[in-house]
Amino acid sequence: SNTNNFLDTNSEIQLEYVLLNEENPCNRKCIKGAPPMVCRFTFNVEWYTTLSKACYDCPYNYEDCFRLDCIPADGFQRPVLVVNRKMPGTAIEVCEGDQVIVDVVNKLKSESTTIHWHGLHQRSTPYMDGVPYIGQCPILPMSTFRYEFPADQSGTHFWHSHSGIQRADGAYGSIIVRQPAEDDPHSSLFDHDLSEHVVVLIDWDATIAMKKFVTHYHSSGNNKPTNLLINGFGFPLNSPEWRKIDDQINITARFYVEQGQRYRFRVINAGYMNCPIEMSIDNHTLSVISSDGSDIKAINATSLITYAGERFDFVVNANQPEGLYWIRFRGLMDCDERFTRANQVAVLHYKGANATELSYPDGEPNYENAHNEGVQVNSLNKGTEDNTTQYVALPDFESLTPWDESLSDKPDYQFYVAYDFYKLNNPHFYKVPEYGFYNVSEANRVQTPQINHISMKFTSSPLMPQRDQFDDTMFCNSSTVSNCETEYCECHHVIQAPLGSIVEIVVMDEGFAYDANHPMHLHGYGFRVVAMERLGKNVTVAEVKERDRLGLIKRNLLTPPIKDTVTVPDGGYTIIRFIADNPGNQDDKGSLAFQLS
Repeated sequence: SNTNNFLDTNSEIQLEYVLLNEENPCNRKCIKGAPPMVCRFTFNVEWYTTLSKACYDCPYNYEDCFRLDCIPADGFQRPVLVVNRKMPGTAIEVCEGDQVIVDVVNKLKSESTTIHWHGLHQRSTPYMDGVPYIGQCPILPMSTFRYEFPADQSGTHFWHSHSGIQRADGAYGSIIVRQPAEDDPHSSLFDHDLSEHVVVLIDWDATIAMKKFVTHYHSSGNNKPTNLLINGFGFPLNSPEWRKIDDQINITARFYVEQGQRYRFRVINAGYMNCPIEMSIDNHTLSVISSDGSDIKAINATSLITYAGERFDFVVNANQPEGLYWIRFRGLMDCDERFTRANQVAVLHYKGANATELSYPDGEPNYENAHNEGVQVNSLNKGTEDNTTQYVALPDFESLTPWDESLSDKPDYQFYVAYDFYKLNNPHFYKVPEYGFYNVSEANRVQTPQINHISMKFTSSPLMPQRDQFDDTMFCNSSTVSNCETEYCECHHVIQAPLGSIVEIVVMDEGFAYDANHPMHLHGYGFRVVAMERLGKNVTVAEVKERDRLGLIKRNLLTPPIKDTVTVPDGGYTIIRFIADNPGNQDDKGSLAFQLS
């Protein structure tokens, strides 16, 4: 049952619900002018397993796979680190303006944890962002921390552990903040915006993430995901006879539609590794209307690529003959045909079709046919350098949020943030002379990823709540350290800008080490993506600066989209602009929490 009472908060009537048994009264139709609600959740974080005893005879009995606390995943048993014995974990679905309260109970026996609310900028609640040693202490084992923040950023977001590599083992879930129809510029484009059409993607492996990490950095183990999961389900497509393995029933995500109706789908890439995911729906167009909670002019596309941390909303018009259609997902980069060929499918199921929940579309899905030709949004390693309508890059999006003319001026501060992998004797993984980088075999040489040749080292206590204990000598950036191109450098890497200043960041992937792709996420902000270009297989900061000096960089200073997570082409750059108006550490300088997503 639900317990509800009324609270008088700031002279407003707020209806408060305590959420029990996964019922969520906050997931409701959002009515303009209706009082906001206080929405309480409890997140129990613990080690668990797929195909636990809660699953009974799953994966051999279909109904058993949907029992309480059963996590089928891709049909193989492995440990998982999850919230409330679900994967994805408990969904948060609220209306804009609601107050969200989450008690995170750390039931891990020997690990700390935190939860980051990816996409919510925490402007009035900076200590709730969930980054350990920045806004809070880690949540210690067998203890509880309460997060409380307003749902003031509408759109499709997600939560995930921000401690170690816990997200890769299952600690993630969706956050959907809906608006009244009157406030949604796209409300006339769809008939339904349903919870069951939230699509959460993650790259997946049969091995726990820590084993992958340790064997990769301390031995010759690979770091390539072998599968993808859609809402926690997936076929073992790389296994022979994937439909039936020893009488095992393979379950995939299934999305129901009615012919003649239009549906808003919300896609979240919760991925952890270097595995961008391409998706498309056979015989259907994706009308992309929003990304990272910011609305854009609709773009009709055949396929869409999402990078770790990104969210996209699109509308599907169920205008095809009643039947079953594959929704195809294909992993790129470390998941591509050079490595694991990770791919996955889900089913678009018309309710009028003569089919059951164990029926599938015609054709055997595989990596080769997981690509549908046509217009593609957010393509891999492509910016605006290709003058074609086949690929739509982020700077070509048209934001529906009016442009702030102050951003058109020359920025007050311009920062170059360049990253790559470097051949260094990183003391975390090498010991000179016994087994230095050049002492070991080629197979055991793992290069070190760095930003501006610096590895991040967190402070021993949280920066924001204990800011008075720190002075600027405890921070560093590329102007305060030296010899980092040849020697390993590690410090608390901080870029500072005065409150209210206009900031432009040129994010570069130098591209000398690997053919890789790493999205970037900025905490506390939505930024404008004003430029993106791939210049070649690799590029230097000096080359981009010279290109800018010659006026060869084309910036969109009229309608660029607002994002909080963005890809950077390998051997290229992405340029973002924003006003530094979210102070974070509560003084006259804003420290930007910028990370590889």
